[in-house]
Amino acid sequence: NDRGTMYRSALYYFDDDQRRLFEASKAAYNEALATAGKGWGAITTEIWAATDYDEVFYYAEDYHQQYLAKPGSRPYCSAQ
Repeated sequence: NDRGTMYRSALYYFDDDQRRLFEASKAAYNEALATAGKGWGAITTEIWAATDYDEVFYYAEDYHQQYLAKPGSRPYCSAQ
């Protein structure tokens, strides 16, 4: 159901140390998934400089707030 770039995760780094850490973590997890034969291809999390954006954090729309506490959310999303 929820596919496409609008659902893609992203990491925003503030310095080169964070960027290297994010990239190393992504590469290591990609390798671990491939070795285990898990996943659906390469991890697509985007890694961008926080300074490329005017704002780094945005609150989700009201209908997304406290999503799992809303009636009917459990059959769709099994996150606990």
